[in-house]
Amino acid sequence: MSTALIILAAGKGTRMQSDTPKMLHKIAQAPMLWHAMRAGQVLEPERCVIVAGFGADEVSASARDYDPDVQIVLQEELLGTGHAVLQARPALEGFDGDAIVLYSDTPFIRPETLSAMAEARAHHDVVVLGFEAADPGRYGRLVTQGDTLERIVEFKDASAAERAITLCNSGVVSARAEVLFSLLDDVTNDNAAGEYYLTDIVAIARARGLSATVVRCDEAETLGVNSRAELARAEAAFQAQARAALLGGGVTLQAPETVHLAWDTVIGRDAEVEPNVVFGPGVTVETGARIRAFSHLEGCHVSRGAVVGPYARLRPGAQLDEDVHVGNFVEVKNAHLHEGVKASHLTYLGDAEIGRKTNIGAGTITCNYDGVFKHRTTVGENAFIGSNTMLVAPVTVGDHAMTASGSVITEDVPAEAMAIARGTQVVKPGLAAKLFKMLKARKAKLAKGD
Repeated sequence: MSTALIILAAGKGTRMQSDTPKMLHKIAQAPMLWHAMRAGQVLEPERCVIVAGFGADEVSASARDYDPDVQIVLQEELLGTGHAVLQARPALEGFDGDAIVLYSDTPFIRPETLSAMAEARAHHDVVVLGFEAADPGRYGRLVTQGDTLERIVEFKDASAAERAITLCNSGVVSARAEVLFSLLDDVTNDNAAGEYYLTDIVAIARARGLSATVVRCDEAETLGVNSRAELARAEAAFQAQARAALLGGGVTLQAPETVHLAWDTVIGRDAEVEPNVVFGPGVTVETGARIRAFSHLEGCHVSRGAVVGPYARLRPGAQLDEDVHVGNFVEVKNAHLHEGVKASHLTYLGDAEIGRKTNIGAGTITCNYDGVFKHRTTVGENAFIGSNTMLVAPVTVGDHAMTASGSVITEDVPAEAMAIARGTQVVKPGLAAKLFKMLKARKAKLAKGD
């Protein structure tokens, strides 16, 4: 059975106190919407429909950044979750498969949980995700008889006996798409809030003689985000889970609570991460690499045996091959450092190709930007770039070549050649002493007000 995702993303999120739509606020440096979209990928969906409302243009752009094939529909009036899901009907016209409703502000539903829901759907017409709440509060309650879900009661409409139920509704529901929309056609807004509740489909399904059941998950999976404080708690929860997963997979984190991971960070076993390291999106660190303290990595690949930092920055497009060493205060952007390259300190390598076993001296800069265009620097194998060398791109330094310290290299350097590009040093005996004497006398005169 094919599957379609319907992800509700129409709310403004007033309590966020933000001009940005709630679902575009980030957890682990990715919009909450992306977390929901990624979770649903375990079902290998044939279609994904985003129901947008407030900030629809921004929401649409973000969703398409993640999946260019996503379909966007609008909920122009916020009349409840049932009404929101109905907006997806035209986008799923002719679709013969299951639909599962997810929420853009509930980012922690596990793929394993959605797989369990899909399995339950093989035996029941409607499947709802529920959880046992430590404090049920204002959650909707799931009224069951054995394994059968009879109805869902919103807190506002629940009796005292129903409010005593601790099995609560997550809002996630699955049914055959045709059945889902048919059930929603019979939903009314005759309730305390005057809204069309998605939850009403359960009672309607049971009245039609259809089956409904509950798949249970841990309460932590259902964590919703409605305020900045809840966003901060969600970030902390994600980081704790991600760090625990790395430790369980054989990664050494010297001070786990100081390491901040992105939603897609990949680190291989026997890699070591020192304190106060920040990972941005798109980072892969291979087995046995070492990321030293106070480094920042994003959009890069660090191969086996490489050492990064301390105080290094790897920007998007940085690729470090095996046994590369990038030291303190080195920045690498859109550059490929081949096996065994060493850039130990105080260096910028941007838009560059550095050959294997080349040594980059302190203070080297690839001057890659002319104010309009970016240009590339190529350095061959086993080259030696002297300290404080400016490589003015586009320029090539050949295999086994050298540049003298303090050089500004503007022309290609052939293999095995040495390039010296600096002014001739001139020494003036005694001139320093004369200058200091003159300057001190001027300072004393100014102090007297003369």
